[in-house]
Amino acid sequence: MSECVPDSLRFDDELPLLGIAAWSGTGKTTLLERLLPRLGERGLRVAVIKHAHHGFDVDQPGKDSHRLRQAGASPMVVASRARVALMMETPGRDEADLAELIDMVRPQYPDLVLVEGFKAWPLPKLELYRPEVGKSLRAAEDPWVRAVASDVALALPEGVESLDLNDLAALTDWIAAWPARWPVYQAPREEATA
Repeated sequence: MSECVPDSLRFDDELPLLGIAAWSGTGKTTLLERLLPRLGERGLRVAVIKHAHHGFDVDQPGKDSHRLRQAGASPMVVASRARVALMMETPGRDEADLAELIDMVRPQYPDLVLVEGFKAWPLPKLELYRPEVGKSLRAAEDPWVRAVASDVALALPEGVESLDLNDLAALTDWIAAWPARWPVYQAPREEATA
């Protein structure tokens, strides 16, 4: 099934978004695991929206919430003192709707929303690139890529910053500064520099 991607996404100044885009096997989740505690130490509340390529289930068969969801509850919300989980069946959809997911995290007032995956969606991105993965660099074809973090030197399009994928401190600095830069980067490179 193909991903239904709109030409535009609704942005606002109060909710900075940054896509973390890379081919599978590049290390997106591993990098985020290392970055999130550092961003938290700087006082940033960071929400993460992650795209899953396969069917997944966070609910366990036999549990009350699973039984109620299977019976037709949509959405199904499970809450305790420690966490809240929202589960919804999405029949008839080819893929998740990023705009809808952003609206779900908006009421939590995060300082930044990092979007892992959804690489075809029109939002500013930090691309992670490792040549050994054997895939093309997306920055040349995606005007939403603002920076590329790689472990090799690359020729990048004008307006795309180069970051060292192995310099966790520099990556933390760059992402921590993103909310302050956000209002400027709500358009593709060509429009943002015009």
